[in-house]
Amino acid sequence: MRRRPHSAMLGLAAAVGGLLATGAAPASAAAGTPSPASSPAPAAEQQVRDFWTPERMRSAKPLDLLKVPPSKVNPAKAGGPVSSVPSTKAFPQKGGAWTGGGAVVKTSGRVFFTYQGRTASCSGNSVTSQNKSTVVTAGHCVKMGGAWHTNWVFVPAYHDGATPYGTWTASKISATDQWAASEDINYDVGLAVVNPLNGQKLADVVGAQGLQFNGGYNKPMYAFGFPAAAPYDGKRLIYCSGNTTRDFLFSKDHSMACDMTGGSSGGPWFNSFNEATGTGLQASVNSFGYTFLPGRMFGPYFGAEVKAAYDKAQVS
Repeated sequence: MRRRPHSAMLGLAAAVGGLLATGAAPASAAAGTPSPASSPAPAAEQQVRDFWTPERMRSAKPLDLLKVPPSKVNPAKAGGPVSSVPSTKAFPQKGGAWTGGGAVVKTSGRVFFTYQGRTASCSGNSVTSQNKSTVVTAGHCVKMGGAWHTNWVFVPAYHDGATPYGTWTASKISATDQWAASEDINYDVGLAVVNPLNGQKLADVVGAQGLQFNGGYNKPMYAFGFPAAAPYDGKRLIYCSGNTTRDFLFSKDHSMACDMTGGSSGGPWFNSFNEATGTGLQASVNSFGYTFLPGRMFGPYFGAEVKAAYDKAQVS
């Protein structure tokens, strides 16, 4: 079986064995691959920010997803194609523009990076942490195919090239031990510690959302991200909402009816989400979809392994 990641990567069909693998987990990378740990010098930080011009941000393209025969699953369980992008808030929602405002508009954003010389994008979210500088995203949004991404930045509240709260460069990117060692899809969670910007820390500028670990399955959740593949364009915050279930196929992940596409990877899933305030407890991230099962998004369970990765990042 093959899976499609929800990251926006340009022309990587021949190089994405790590996320479009056969079976329940992606192909293994070198075991124990270390994460970059050193902070770039101030001049290098500015160089990375300068690299991400509005034009480069807009041109980060989604990955061409692989296909498998629909006969592999019961057609009744597969969703249909998206014909439009609704803008009305509702529960459940399979993919509409978020118009509710609140904290999530500032804490969530687009992630941009370079992978094998190509520009690419994902999504991420500012979370509460001791260092006030931690972003949670998907594991494949920091490392893929054994290689850690470069030129990594987080742009909260991104909108069509605009960066209203600045472009935040990463001083360190990391992932769960399981993703770092073998890119195990069940632990597809990445983190970044970002440098201060204009003397301020990320959480002091855009706020931060709480997290929930070992919160169980079969919960009503809201998922957010910046999908860039049609019918979306990466310009605005999109959300899905609905009652989640545990993956009935191969992974240990959460499953939700959701039509978000490439570029949404790493966007937050919230338990106990309050539409009025735009706040909740982050309990997963957009991770992958089975190519033979359109209309469903999957996100890793935030258990002890994810908490251990978070604990390391938040004190860096």
